Amino acid sequence: MLIQLLNGLVYGGLLYVLSIGLVLIFGLRRVVNFAHGSLFMLGAYIGYSVAQMVGFFPGLIVSMGCMAIFGLILDMAVFRQLQKQDPLLTVLVTFGMLMILEDFARTVWGKDFLSVQVPQILSGNVEFLSMTYPAYRLAVIGLSVMVMLTLAIWLRVTSLGLYVRSSSADVLTTGMLGVNTDSVSAVVVAVGAALAGMSGVVASPLMVLSPSMGSYILVECFIVVVVGGLSSFTGTFVAAMLIGQLHNLGIVYLPLLSSAIPFLLMFAVLIWRPGGLSSKVVG
Repeated sequence: MLIQLLNGLVYGGLLYVLSIGLVLIFGLRRVVNFAHGSLFMLGAYIGYSVAQMVGFFPGLIVSMGCMAIFGLILDMAVFRQLQKQDPLLTVLVTFGMLMILEDFARTVWGKDFLSVQVPQILSGNVEFLSMTYPAYRLAVIGLSVMVMLTLAIWLRVTSLGLYVRSSSADVLTTGMLGVNTDSVSAVVVAVGAALAGMSGVVASPLMVLSPSMGSYILVECFIVVVVGGLSSFTGTFVAAMLIGQLHNLGIVYLPLLSSAIPFLLMFAVLIWRPGGLSSKVVG
């Protein structure tokens, strides 16, 4: 049972690192980015290509850097233009981006499934509580906690974090106070894209790489954001860990219903707390 709980934390950690980027982008640009899963996919493929030449960890760093630059380009070329547009147009444009990036991946890397080896330093097992568990999976759990703490410190302690929080609450007033909200938003989109790339690389030793891999995980990513709250960082972490547990335990104990369990949770939350777990109970 403990192993299954740890596996749920691993999956929940990956969902959190990916989902928090979606929350960051929505908080500043008010754009629901349906192409976010393709950033996860591109990050995994870039990490794979670099890892074949110089190793896993350089691949992780290069992938995050490339995705951060790509995020800046997306913000200037797409998100900034969509910020005040009809939500339906935003959905159509970002979904179209998802399709384009998937075709790009098929063209560059092909349609075959690819795999990434666990880095040698984390390839062993760790013994504790009378059991053994893969060191790499424990590292994934640790990474998700580190990302959460780093973001919390960044948002609460630094001046840029203050600008991010104030822009999320009221972008017009923040701009009137002299803050360049477009620059702040560009940084936030770059960070969100980099986190998506990080999650793709970190997940690559645990799953096969395919051009459609982002589409599959994007569904649960959106469930995490809805359950946690569209603008809540703490709620996103709690929701990701909860859905990670439900996903893993469902596969083990209720395989026929495992894919429906996250949707049932989202349905219950939307009835009980339409604003997510971080909001107040309605009524």
